[in-house]
Amino acid sequence: MHDRKPETLVTEPWRDPTAVPYISLRHVTKRFGNFTAVSEVSLDVYRQELFCLLGGSGCGKSTLLRMLAGFEEPTSGQIFIDGQDMAGIPPYRRPVNMMFQSYALFPHMSVEDYVAFGLKQDATPRREIRERVAAMLELVKLSAFSRRKPHQLSGGQRQRVALARSLVKEPKLLLLDEPLGALDRKLRESTQYELMNLQDKLGVTFIVVTHDQEEAMMLASRIGVMNLGHIVQVGTPTEIYEFPTSRFVADFIGSVNMFAGQVIAEDSHFVRIAAPEAGCTIFIDHGVAAPPNAQLWVALRPEKINISREPPANPTENCMQGVVDGIAYMGDMSVFHVKLDTGRMVNVTRANLIRHAEDTLTWDDRVWLHWHPASGVVLTT
Repeated sequence: MHDRKPETLVTEPWRDPTAVPYISLRHVTKRFGNFTAVSEVSLDVYRQELFCLLGGSGCGKSTLLRMLAGFEEPTSGQIFIDGQDMAGIPPYRRPVNMMFQSYALFPHMSVEDYVAFGLKQDATPRREIRERVAAMLELVKLSAFSRRKPHQLSGGQRQRVALARSLVKEPKLLLLDEPLGALDRKLRESTQYELMNLQDKLGVTFIVVTHDQEEAMMLASRIGVMNLGHIVQVGTPTEIYEFPTSRFVADFIGSVNMFAGQVIAEDSHFVRIAAPEAGCTIFIDHGVAAPPNAQLWVALRPEKINISREPPANPTENCMQGVVDGIAYMGDMSVFHVKLDTGRMVNVTRANLIRHAEDTLTWDDRVWLHWHPASGVVLTT
């Protein structure tokens, strides 16, 4: 998970009631015939944010991006950029540029010519074109490749060429649709850092569409999680991961163990939940807005659960028993698949801090699973 620079955290404009959004969507809906791709979306994005729209295929995130760019018009609702209503304004008159998942580099053009293409279309003076293209290629570390053609470049280099062309016209807003999807994992990770550094240097507002949870967590100042045309939660990466507001978000972001249960005792400082699948009572060390006997769910992240052969000090609450049914070694951590005595399967992760641990668990070991009262997240929807 990526933490933004301290100065960004201090200013967090979305927490300032007096801050003016740079982009505002008001009840935006887009229909294609009888199909509703985006439904009643309202969203504020602030100047110099790196905002991610995250969701699965068909959730409406790319349609939302295309409406911001002007390639689609909303069926209803309003879009404002820098205070101006975008209704009826064509893409080429918006202070926006868009970088598509397919880089679509012109095969006959050199890197330099491709980056300069938009400036030439705008009849920018030649000297200014040379200066701006040279500065942008230096920024994306491609000065030495200025005369090369696309087929002479690696995937990461082609991605940076497309980014340079998108930024050379100095847009106020850059829209990126799955910008790193074509890169392999290692190159994608290094390019994510380059993208963040570039955005910090230029101060351009970025909106990135991605289906990759790790990419969104790495890049974003805030994330908007989308499902079936709706934005179901907006928050910082920490808020989205640690404090999901629904089962969908908890399940979509990372790995999670979900237990259905009923409230059996509660006050303003705690709640006890009977969870038959867990085979124990779950104790949460803060109050929950739910009446007695209410149906709810407890979400437990695998890394929040301790696993051991020995029982904890208090084995009556937040404690389950089972047998190790499978182990996945991931290098930096191991994932244990534990079959509880109730028959439910649970995932637990443990960091591999040392190379040879004396208490290494293996298949068919009987184990205890336990967790801190603050580790569970109670969800009512």
